[in-house]
Amino acid sequence: MASTINFLRLLADPTRLRLLLLLEQEELSVAELQGILGMGQSRISSHLAQLKRAGAVEDRRAGKNVYYGLTKKEERNPARGPIRDLMALKVTLRKRQDKAREYFDELAGKFGRSYVPGRSWQALAHTLITLLPPLTVADLGAGEGTLSQLLAKTARKVIAIDNSPKMVAFGSKLARKHGFKNLEYRLGDIEDPPIAKNSVDLAILSQALHHAIKPERAIQSAHRILKKNGRIVVLDLLSHRFEKARELYADHWLGFSEVRLHELLERTGFREIEISVVAREKQSPQFQTVFATGVK
Repeated sequence: MASTINFLRLLADPTRLRLLLLLEQEELSVAELQGILGMGQSRISSHLAQLKRAGAVEDRRAGKNVYYGLTKKEERNPARGPIRDLMALKVTLRKRQDKAREYFDELAGKFGRSYVPGRSWQALAHTLITLLPPLTVADLGAGEGTLSQLLAKTARKVIAIDNSPKMVAFGSKLARKHGFKNLEYRLGDIEDPPIAKNSVDLAILSQALHHAIKPERAIQSAHRILKKNGRIVVLDLLSHRFEKARELYADHWLGFSEVRLHELLERTGFREIEISVVAREKQSPQFQTVFATGVK
């Protein structure tokens, strides 16, 4: 009876309960649990130690990694667990399965470290954009429209949306100056863009989502205007703690975690979701850029 009471006391702690529900789904390392729960290593290790002493979990060493899972006697039918935890688990397992991720992260970190004449991200962007098929594209939160103008070189049509009349006027002037007849600027909000339903092939939110009052509405609106099998692309800041960004850049949100973006896309109905960190700034506050995409 005493052991049962002690075990129930362990479960009374919400963190330990969350750990058990996650470990019921999959063996996980402390580092992976940190990413899912957003907690420090010492806190998670302490809870795992208590669960291990109680015989609820066991660990298994695989090379340099130690994985925790439920002991056989604690296994039961899978539980849903907190929705956010399960979403984070999905992202974590996808990272584990992507064997090339670590290599490409390292490669991305080296790009531009040493000078090579003619090599730049700008040159690569121009090259890749020219390879796009003739699509109808919505650039949501376009600003002055630098990306819109690049896309207009090969797109069937580009609709650039911004909520600033001055930005729309400036972008429209540039489009006329450079002869982009397939580039149209419209005044509107990314949470309810003035674009017809099921009318675009590609919807882009480039460094715009963190300005939305309700990001979920912006994602839902992108889904609404996309054709079937159309694609959304989100480029935004990874979660950070640089509070001054609210004042300096009018940021409403301090970036988004990979888990949060996955959650927003999946709940809206997107499939084939892919999310990864694609850039890291060396200068303080060391912003990181996260890329997310999905298909309607």
